[in-house]
Amino acid sequence: MDFATTDLCDAFENEVRVLDPIFQSYGGHARFHGQIVTLKLFEDNSLVRTTLGEDGRGKVLVVDGGGSRRCALLGDQLGELAVKNGWAGLVIDGCVRDSAALGKLPLGVKALATHPRKSVKLSSGQKDLPIRVAGCELHPGDWLYADEDGVIVSARELATG
Repeated sequence: MDFATTDLCDAFENEVRVLDPIFQSYGGHARFHGQIVTLKLFEDNSLVRTTLGEDGRGKVLVVDGGGSRRCALLGDQLGELAVKNGWAGLVIDGCVRDSAALGKLPLGVKALATHPRKSVKLSSGQKDLPIRVAGCELHPGDWLYADEDGVIVSARELATG
């Protein structure tokens, strides 16, 4: 992947939305991009598991977890499932666990923090709806670009070099 969010912001200034700089990088790939699939849930990662079990080639899963810091929505087992199904990465408005193992996976992962507690499993949540994360409205099908400098979103795919 040959892109930098700084260069994309300069080249497409009027087209990109920049997420607030609240995320830490936990995956083995600091740089990733793809078309967005959205989830809205709270302290229940059942829908995360279901979605990562689907074909994720060319996609990034964005999870509006309500900013909860009381449990993790992603761990190493779900990270391995994401890799197996070709997901480019995840951006989670919530926490992850098993961060050392996630850091070894060929996967982009941005989240607020780590937390050792697993989430509940109630099969709640919604998929493929507009969500608001880190100060930006995100729509299913938008394009997300993440690297060491931040996370940006565009309504269309941008030239990446």
